[in-house]
Amino acid sequence: MTQETHAASASEKPTRVRIAPSPTGDPHVGTAYIGLLNYIFATQRDGQFVLRIEDTDRTRFVSTSEAMIFDSLRWLGLCWNEGPDVGGPYGPYRQSERTEIYREYCQKLVDSGAAYRAFETPEELEAERKSQIAAKQPPKYNGRSRDLSQADIAANLSAGKPFTIRLKVPAEGSTTFRDELRGTITFDHFNVDDQVLLKSDGFPTYHLANVVDDHLMHITDVIRAEEWISSTPKHVLLYQAFGWHLPRFWHMPLLRNVDKSKISKRKNPVSLNYYRESGFLPNAMLNFLGLMGGGMAQMTEQEIVSSGASTKESDIFSLADMVAKYDFNRISLGGPVFDLVKLKWLNGEYLRKLSPDEFFAALRQTVFSDSYLKSIVPLVQTRIDTLGSIGDMADFLFRDNVMPAESIWVPKKRTAEETLTFAADLLTTLEAAAWETAAIEAGMKKLGEEKGWSVKENFMLLRAILTGSTQSPPLLESLIVFGKARSLDRVRRFIDGQKKLLIQASRKP
Repeated sequence: MTQETHAASASEKPTRVRIAPSPTGDPHVGTAYIGLLNYIFATQRDGQFVLRIEDTDRTRFVSTSEAMIFDSLRWLGLCWNEGPDVGGPYGPYRQSERTEIYREYCQKLVDSGAAYRAFETPEELEAERKSQIAAKQPPKYNGRSRDLSQADIAANLSAGKPFTIRLKVPAEGSTTFRDELRGTITFDHFNVDDQVLLKSDGFPTYHLANVVDDHLMHITDVIRAEEWISSTPKHVLLYQAFGWHLPRFWHMPLLRNVDKSKISKRKNPVSLNYYRESGFLPNAMLNFLGLMGGGMAQMTEQEIVSSGASTKESDIFSLADMVAKYDFNRISLGGPVFDLVKLKWLNGEYLRKLSPDEFFAALRQTVFSDSYLKSIVPLVQTRIDTLGSIGDMADFLFRDNVMPAESIWVPKKRTAEETLTFAADLLTTLEAAAWETAAIEAGMKKLGEEKGWSVKENFMLLRAILTGSTQSPPLLESLIVFGKARSLDRVRRFIDGQKKLLIQASRKP
């Protein structure tokens, strides 16, 4: 049996779209990409653009992340009609403030038989997962709690056993839905897990909260990344279980690295903070993201010739241009390439269009802002004799490229190869660390102990990577001033650059 559901006609309701970022760290360029598309879609149709914060994953929650999401989206000029900070008729817009709503709706699913309580412990689930992997089977919940008797359920509840609530996916058949970019998509139920809807801590998973919120907030079009396609049959089954109409689904092609792999912090900076702090202009970033996917019609060669524009100039357009001309039917399903070379070129074009006063203002807002300069002063004030020598001590805080000589970054009795291996571990440690001196220092010392690196070797390497020198202001405090996003990018570029140099050296006769 095939279960197929189509969305209600878009003409039946006013257009409402949303983005729902999670406050788990720095705001991601993918959030800006999907946010831009939702903003364009809503504005073109005189609809509403909603910002919802999905903060139910309390293990990864970062308290400062929500404000950074707000700031970065506003920096880009993407303003929302409804959200946690501006309110609206369908709030609250933080999922952590809606937990009672989710529990109520989850209980309805249990009462109807569409969901059930599962009493397996995390240890039991992990053992089952390992057993399935050993047997070369796809890891999947085995359904042990699906058909528990009411007496067993009551006994477990009386014993105080913790439980999750899972979706009861039909054992046979398939679920079919329409993707507005791809057409009809079908998933066999054998490949759809009995997804957890409510965790043992009482918080919902993404799947339940997403569907309940989209319905209660009257979302007509769900525009999100294609990585959510595999979750959509679970969402469709939930809509069916509740007896609700489906929204329309638009799954956008993922941003890709130049090598076509999924964009990740290992190969490109993905933090919007990095681009903002490094002096990229918001209009250039928006323009660049608007080029992704092919929805923005480029001028033909004949149009370029007749207009007198260059081919490159045809890539330059404003947010208003995108609202006027972006065509979702033109989107290509091939992964758009997040090419930093193209972004830097585009940003340069925008910089050159600024007047000298505008250029100066842009500098004062970023790399020469009062807050940044004030944070540098305590690092250098006791280490210089004249104001003019500040550049000798702090130039690395203003430079984009710092690549130390091998004599500086390779400790005595270490090889370049093993030092780069340690640098990769150091990058992982810094990525996971809270960005404060005590946490960074503790993480670095722990890594050194595990890998047999002394504190001197460890800190010397990071100092060389960050500053390009053996001497600098206090290292940990310099990291804080430079910022996590830019520091990680500097370490990442150092590792990539030195690996390339080693490969080139190995090929020389």
